[in-house]
Amino acid sequence: MITMNLLFWGLTISMIGKVMLAVGVLIAHSELAHEKKIDQKVLKSFRLEHTLTIIGLILIVFGYGLEIYFYDFVSMLDCFGSDCQMAAATLLAQ
Repeated sequence: MITMNLLFWGLTISMIGKVMLAVGVLIAHSELAHEKKIDQKVLKSFRLEHTLTIIGLILIVFGYGLEIYFYDFVSMLDCFGSDCQMAAATLLAQ
């Protein structure tokens, strides 16, 4: 039950981050296209885009970490040689 929640939250957080990136870019570029000049309003939308992009990237990385932990790929980080082969075979067999 806990692992299923972890996967859900990993996917959800990652999706929120991706949407925030898309929204930030759309806001700034639509403002620039509408104004056709760079003024205070456009610069404000660029600052908003910058903030949304940073938050979006953090959420994507955090969501990725949750997904890696859910699928137990963490055990693959410290294995070597035949241990990695056995761990990979176990993960793929599931």
